[in-house]
Amino acid sequence: MKILIADAFDAALPERLKKFGEVTSDPSALASAEVVLVRSKTKCTKEYIDQAPNLKLIIRGGVGTDNIDKEAAKARGVQVKNTPKASSPAVAELAFALMLAIPNKLIEAHNTTKEGKFLKNEIKRTELLGKTLGLIGVGRIGTEMANRARAFGMKVIGTDKVVTQSEFVEMKPYDEVLAKSDYLSMHTPLTDETRCMIDKAAIGRMKDGVAIVNTGRGKCIVEDDMVEALKSGKVKAYATDVWYSDPPDPACPLLTAPNVIMTPHLGASTKENLLRIGDEVVELLEAFTKK
Repeated sequence: MKILIADAFDAALPERLKKFGEVTSDPSALASAEVVLVRSKTKCTKEYIDQAPNLKLIIRGGVGTDNIDKEAAKARGVQVKNTPKASSPAVAELAFALMLAIPNKLIEAHNTTKEGKFLKNEIKRTELLGKTLGLIGVGRIGTEMANRARAFGMKVIGTDKVVTQSEFVEMKPYDEVLAKSDYLSMHTPLTDETRCMIDKAAIGRMKDGVAIVNTGRGKCIVEDDMVEALKSGKVKAYATDVWYSDPPDPACPLLTAPNVIMTPHLGASTKENLLRIGDEVVELLEAFTKK
C-alpha cells in the first residue's frame, strides 16, 4: 500500500506508518497512492481525486472535511475519514485565549507598553465572571470550550443541529443564543446551512456590544457585515483564527477593521495535537487494513 502524506504532520508519523506500506511526501506519488493524508492546505477536489486512480482512502488530520469533495470521493468509492477527537483541546484552548484577550485588552496593553506608553489607568478591563457564553455548535470542541468557561464562572448556553442535550451546556434555540450571549464562540463546520450564517440580520438579533470568537470556519460569517457591526460598535470585538482563504486575501476587510484580533489558522497547530492526530491516523489505518 502506498501512502502519500500531502500536508504537514508530526515528523515521526512517516516512520509510524511504514508498517502499512510505502510512505512518501512526494506529490508526484498521487498517481499511484492508495491512501492520502491531508490537513487544510491540500484541497481534494474532483480533479485532485481523478489524478489518483488507485485511491481508496483520504484521511484529513483535523475536525472538518470541507476541503474534500465528498461527492466525488463517494462516486469513486473512496472512503473519507478525519480525526475529530485529536484537535478538540487545542482548538478550544485557542478559542478561550482569544476570548480572554478581548475583555483584558491584551493586544492593546501589549502594543502600547511596547511603544513606551504605560496606560495603567487608561486601559479598562472587564471580566468573564458572570457573563453568558453562547456556543454555536456543541460538539467536541464546543464542549471543551464550555468546560473552560464554567471554570471561569460563566453561564454557558448553546445551540446545535445535532446535539440536543449536554451535561455542560444549557441548550437553547439559535435565536435565543444570539439574543442572550455576551460572548459568542463559533464551532460549526462549513455547510450550505452554516455558510454566511452570521450576517447583518443575525448580528441585529444579538446584544449590543457582543464579542464574537470564530475558530470554526471563516465563511460562516459575512465579512462586510461583520466590519459594519464593528465600526458601529454593535459588535465589541471579533476574534478569528479562520478565514475565507489561507492566507486571507490582502483585500479582506477584516484585516483593517477596528477591534479585530486575528491569528493565522493556528487552532490545531500544537505539538501535542499533532501527536494525537498521528495516533488517530494509525488507528484509522489499522481499521482500514483489517477490512
